[in-house]
Amino acid sequence: MRLTYKTRRTLQRVTTVILAIALVLILFGFCWNIWVERYVVYTREGATLDFSRSPLDTVGVIATPPKADDSVSIFYNEGSDAVELTTELTALNGYYISYEALKGSMDEIKTDLNRLKAGTPIMIELKGGYGSFYYSSNLTGAVSSASVNVTAVDELIQYIRSKGFYMIAKISAFRDYDFGNRNVTSGLYMKSRAGLWMDSGGCFWLDPTSANTLNWITSIANEVKDLGFNEVMLDNFRFPAETDKYIFTGNMDEAISAAATTIMASCASDTFVVSFGAATPAFPLPDGRSRLYLSDVSAQDVAARASQATFENPEARLVFLSDTNDTRFDSYSVLRPLSVSEGLEAQKADMENK
Repeated sequence: MRLTYKTRRTLQRVTTVILAIALVLILFGFCWNIWVERYVVYTREGATLDFSRSPLDTVGVIATPPKADDSVSIFYNEGSDAVELTTELTALNGYYISYEALKGSMDEIKTDLNRLKAGTPIMIELKGGYGSFYYSSNLTGAVSSASVNVTAVDELIQYIRSKGFYMIAKISAFRDYDFGNRNVTSGLYMKSRAGLWMDSGGCFWLDPTSANTLNWITSIANEVKDLGFNEVMLDNFRFPAETDKYIFTGNMDEAISAAATTIMASCASDTFVVSFGAATPAFPLPDGRSRLYLSDVSAQDVAARASQATFENPEARLVFLSDTNDTRFDSYSVLRPLSVSEGLEAQKADMENK
């Protein structure tokens, strides 16, 4: 059947109107998604809309700049456990201060620190999986912890510097609730695509291939370097173990390796070490001054786990975080809770006096 000219013209006009309306609807939908994103609230059950919240709402307390400090600490390297700040990494044998310890008495922490010699490695946790900072950060978007006295931690950092310890900052890398909540496109999505996947602890995980993610981690590492730390340990530098619960289509090993190399290139130097907390000793450390930290390893498994390391000099570059005094850890680098330092330092003194 042939259509008349008039009918064809009418159909063309109708088609044009329909396309115009479709284009307007698509544009409206795009703008609507951008506008409504600020009201999306992610939970473990999925994503919901809450129009009652302000777009400027934040969780916690906005970080404030630290007070200016005109004093400059001089690093004294002495004692049998002192760390050499040279191009070659030496073994660590020291202590760590956890988030739980930071919530306790600062006087007790300082009492324990006073037993130690200058040059002793001290690691302090400065950012956990919920993304809040335990010190005063100047970074845009940084949120201070509501459960830790941030000002007291700032003072503790200055105290540790004044004692001449080898300073290590522990920072949660890819496990970061706050940054994921503010930067949804930089996180790992649930299989249902309803929102970001959340682990059993209520935290989001970030995509290691996201440039935004890597810029955020790099900025934190450089900030703690400027605070006088000798090393940063980027904890949770891995994909979550529940790989069937979230979406990632690339090669996970290659993604983690590329992320480590990128951060190393932006932060590491002859006097600043960039290290990683992973789940396996087979983690491919990038070239340069870097260490691998492992936790939850039993003493009888130390040698077996160390044999799986794929990098040179594991005696210095493989660090075990142990809560026991078992001497089998001492064949490699090891950090223990600062709370056990009294007994360990007494043992060291006895050995030196024999």
